[in-house]
Amino acid sequence: MNKLIFLSFALFCIMGSFTVSAQTAKKETAASAAPMIEAYYFHNTARCVTCRAVEEEAKADLQSLYGNQVVFKSLDLEDKATKPIAKKLEVSGQTLLVVKGSKKVNLTNEGFMYARTNPKKFKEIIKEKVDAL
Repeated sequence: MNKLIFLSFALFCIMGSFTVSAQTAKKETAASAAPMIEAYYFHNTARCVTCRAVEEEAKADLQSLYGNQVVFKSLDLEDKATKPIAKKLEVSGQTLLVVKGSKKVNLTNEGFMYARTNPKKFKEIIKEKVDAL
C-alpha cells in the first residue's frame, strides 16, 4: 500500500513538472516571436554637428522610450561591412531608419529638422511613428 501511494505521488510530481516546463516553453516562444525593433543611423565618416545630434538624440530618445525593446546601430556608410545592410534596407545616404519586421519608418527629415533645435518635438515624433509600427 505504501509503495502504491509513493509511486502515485512520484508519478504526480513528474507529470506536474512536464506541464510547467511546457507552459514556460510556450511563453518563451511567444516572447521571442515578437519582432524586435531595430534603429539604424547610417552616416558618413565626416559628420557635422547636426549629424552627431541626430544620432545622440535618436539613441537617447529610443532608449528612454523603449529601453531594451529597441536596438540602436550607428553605421558608417563608408565602411565596407555596412554596405550589405544598407543595400538590404535600400539606404544610399545619411538615414535614420526604424525597422520592425517588414515595416520601416524613415525619420531622417525629422531628425535633421528637430534634433538640435527642438529635441522634445523630435522625441514626440519618434514615439508617434514607432508606436504605429
